[in-house]
Amino acid sequence: MADKLIYLIIPAYNEEKMIKNVVNNLQNHNYDNIIIVDDGSKDNTYKIMKELEEESKQNNSNSNNNNNKVIAIKHEQNKGVGGATITGLKKAYELGADIAVTFDADGQHAPDDIAKVIQPIINDSKEYVVGSRIKNPKEFKNMPLTKKVGNLGLSFITFLLGGYYVTDSQSGLRAFSKSALKVLSEQLQAKRYETCSEALIIAKKNKLNIGEVPIKTIYTEYSMARGTNVMIGFKIFYRLLMLKMGKVLD
Repeated sequence: MADKLIYLIIPAYNEEKMIKNVVNNLQNHNYDNIIIVDDGSKDNTYKIMKELEEESKQNNSNSNNNNNKVIAIKHEQNKGVGGATITGLKKAYELGADIAVTFDADGQHAPDDIAKVIQPIINDSKEYVVGSRIKNPKEFKNMPLTKKVGNLGLSFITFLLGGYYVTDSQSGLRAFSKSALKVLSEQLQAKRYETCSEALIIAKKNKLNIGEVPIKTIYTEYSMARGTNVMIGFKIFYRLLMLKMGKVLD
């Protein structure tokens, strides 16, 4: 792992309550290359991101190490989680990342699981790895019923629309090899939550070798209020249909 340049990508929208804790927790697990994309937040998210970026610069200066960095990027207008993810993927590819990992800003992912999603890429057995909450029996049992139905339904819809079938198509914890990063940074178009499904459709079209590993989820009142719900699930379905017809919605 030491010889691989790994970048974490965190799309963030109005995450002033969690973003510092999430980034500090990653740093405590020795993940120091972190790209945070503020997607037009209306709170202090970007201010906190800039503070984290400055702290990173200062730490690098004190240790004569310029390799580890926090990079804060701001969208002046909200583009959606897909738009923020695309910005992060493009930046990681520009910086020469060997592996890029998307990571949610709400604290629902465990840093320990990053090693699980990147290991198949390090082993050269996979190019794209999805962290699946559903492949973990304990996590699936504890998952709220609406999320179970929504995730399984959207995974099946993604498959029907030409994507790989994975158990947890909407997972925010995903890892990409350099080859997958190049493909996705060039071809992803979806701006909103349908980006996860579109990535699987693009992966299949380009014959990327994909896999899944079980992960855990940290459910809190805060994280439960974020992410997808039934209404967003219907919107994802509609937007995927529009994509299938060649129409990219804002």
